[in-house]
Amino acid sequence: MLNRRQFGAVVPACGALGAPWARAAADPSASARFPQRPLRIIVQYQAGGMTDTLARIVAEPLSKRLGQPVIVENRPGAGGIIGTDHVAKSDPDGHTLLLTTPAPIAANLVLYSKLPYDPRKDLRMLSDLCTARTVLAVNPKVPAKDFASLIALIKAAPGTFAMGSWGAGTQPHQIQVFMGKQYGLETMHVAYKGEGPMAADLVGGTVQMTVGSVTTLAPHIAAGKLRALAVVGRTRAKGLPQVPTFAEQGFTDEVYASVGPLSLMLPTKTPDAIVERLGQEVQAIVATPAVAQRIEALGAEPVGNSPQQAAAAYAAFLPISMKLVRDTGVTLD
Repeated sequence: MLNRRQFGAVVPACGALGAPWARAAADPSASARFPQRPLRIIVQYQAGGMTDTLARIVAEPLSKRLGQPVIVENRPGAGGIIGTDHVAKSDPDGHTLLLTTPAPIAANLVLYSKLPYDPRKDLRMLSDLCTARTVLAVNPKVPAKDFASLIALIKAAPGTFAMGSWGAGTQPHQIQVFMGKQYGLETMHVAYKGEGPMAADLVGGTVQMTVGSVTTLAPHIAAGKLRALAVVGRTRAKGLPQVPTFAEQGFTDEVYASVGPLSLMLPTKTPDAIVERLGQEVQAIVATPAVAQRIEALGAEPVGNSPQQAAAAYAAFLPISMKLVRDTGVTLD
């Protein structure tokens, strides 16, 4: 979970994490034969969410650049496992891509004792498209105006505050558990199947607080239906520039600084020539002002790095992410 500068840094992929991507089968003629048919971008979640929208933003210009249709296919279920496994087992010919959030390729390695895929061995990075920024927000009936005052309110009323999340082990759950251990707080965790119902219950007062994407929560914040207290990350979010970071308020722990990318991946044996070709196209697409503006309109921040940079970023981010999930003590099987 790295900031944008770290995602853009050229860091050599190392150890077991870097090897599958760096040493995939080389076939110089593969790029000349590619693509031979329509491409598919597999999304692990239902249509209409941020990941699905991002896939469609990229699919249209990618189709034009490759001269083949690029179809977005939704394969939701099991915390992203179904869609991820489908791509991991697809033909490694560049025609099937995965657009993934961090959880299926990081948190799931801790939450589940056995997965049908291993993202470290079965998938390789193509590009981090963007970082999806998140924000701690409360129902307006909660009188806290900053994070310190929220901690004080929770400490004064143990067991009465509930934190909504989009699932066990996810970022809001990680933060809730950390707050409990670090400050001696007693709060409840309420897991939802998605951000939409979680945000609705936060606005309605069923839960009092959450950490959610800027994409989902910013409209409610702008309308006065929620109050933003702090953004996660080392810099302020472009989508909520008026909201300070946790660090600006004196809270510098890693859990408050960690942001994750939405990434394109491929089966690990996809030839290097095809990966490089697709990587160049995706980087060019994300760099165009029109696409960058559409990504920023989602409350995200464009990245568009190379396959090597994305692989290095994942190698660095994975142990941090896994530790944060382990600290929750949650497993799902």
